[in-house]
Amino acid sequence: MTQTIKVEPRSHPYTVKIIFQGLRHLETHISRVWSKRQIVIITDEHVGPLYAQQACAHLSAAGYPTKVLTIPAGEQSKSWSQLEKVVNQLAAWHLSRTDGIIALGGGVVGDLAGFAASIYLRGIAVIQVPTSLLAQVDSSVGGKTAIDLPTGKNLVGTFYQPDFVLIDPAVLQTLPQRLLAEGYGEILKCAIMAGSDFWNLTAHIQSCTALLQAAPQLISASVSFKAAVVTADETETQQRQLLNLGHTVGHAVEIAAAGRLFHGEAVAIGLYQLTRLFEKKQLTPNGTSTLLAQRLQALGLPLADPALGTPAFYQALQHDKKLKQQQLTLIYLKKIGHPAFYELPLAEAMTWFKHELPQRSH
Repeated sequence: MTQTIKVEPRSHPYTVKIIFQGLRHLETHISRVWSKRQIVIITDEHVGPLYAQQACAHLSAAGYPTKVLTIPAGEQSKSWSQLEKVVNQLAAWHLSRTDGIIALGGGVVGDLAGFAASIYLRGIAVIQVPTSLLAQVDSSVGGKTAIDLPTGKNLVGTFYQPDFVLIDPAVLQTLPQRLLAEGYGEILKCAIMAGSDFWNLTAHIQSCTALLQAAPQLISASVSFKAAVVTADETETQQRQLLNLGHTVGHAVEIAAAGRLFHGEAVAIGLYQLTRLFEKKQLTPNGTSTLLAQRLQALGLPLADPALGTPAFYQALQHDKKLKQQQLTLIYLKKIGHPAFYELPLAEAMTWFKHELPQRSH
C-alpha cells in the first residue's frame, strides 16, 4: 500500500508518501529524492534503538555515509541548549551545504531537527520520517520547526519545508496506547474541520485497535487536509491559522500541566472546552461538543485537567504566539466542516475563560 500526497507551498514543493513497512527500505525512498551525500539521522533515545542503526546501515551500504545523533526523549529537548549541541555536532562532523539531515522520531525530533537544518549553514536539506501518530498526521507536514521557551511552546522557530516526508503506519504498532490516543486528538481536530467523509470515518473509531486498523486512511485524510491548507497559506498569515483549532487553550493547559499532559491530550481538552464555550455563545450548533466528547473519550482522551484555569494557565495564555496587539484569534465551528475566526481582546478572553472554565488556585 502506497499513497502519495503532494504538498505545494510556494517556497518548496515536496511529496508525502504513506508506505506500510516503508522504513525497512528507507534507502530506496531516499535515493529517489537525494543524490549521494553525507547524512545525519537525528533521533531520540526511545526511537533510536528500534530503527536508527538499521536505517544507518542500509543508507551507508547504499552509498550514503550516515551517522546517528541521538537526543534525550521528551519536550525538554526542544531547548536552546539541545539545539546548540546538535548544531555543534553537525559542525564537528563537517556536514556541508550539500549534505542532509533525516529526522527520525516524533514531533520533538522533527521540530528540533528541522530547526537545526534551517539554520545550520543558513539551511541544509532535511527529510522527515515521523514515527509517532501525532507527528505523522501533524508536525512532519507543513514546515513548522521550533524550540520552546520557558514562557511558551514553539516561540522560536522557522518555516522550513522538508524535501520529502516518509510515513510508515507499521511503526505505530510499537507505540503505547496513550501515545496512539494522543495522535488521535490531532486527527479529530482535522476531521471536525473537514467534516464530510473524514468526520464520518471517526465515528467508527472506538478503540486503539480500531485506530490502528484505520490508521492509513486517517493519516491520508489528515495529511491531505493539512497539505491543502499549507499550500494555500504557507506561513500562517491567513487560512493556515484555522489549524490552531483547540490550540490556544490546549497550549496553555499543556504548559500549565508542566509535562504531565502530552500535546495531543492538551489539544483534546482545548477542542472540547472551546467548542463547549462557543456552543454556549450560540455560535456553534447545540450538541456539537457532546458529539466531540464521545469521540475523544472513546480513545480515553481527556476533556479537562486540574491545570485548566490555574494562574499558570492564564500566564501561558498571555504568551500565545497568535496574540497580535493584545488581540487573540480563536477558532470555532460554525458547524462541523466549517471552521471560522473569532477575534477578541486578550482581556475579554481572560474574563470569558475565568467565567466559563473551571478555576483552580494552583
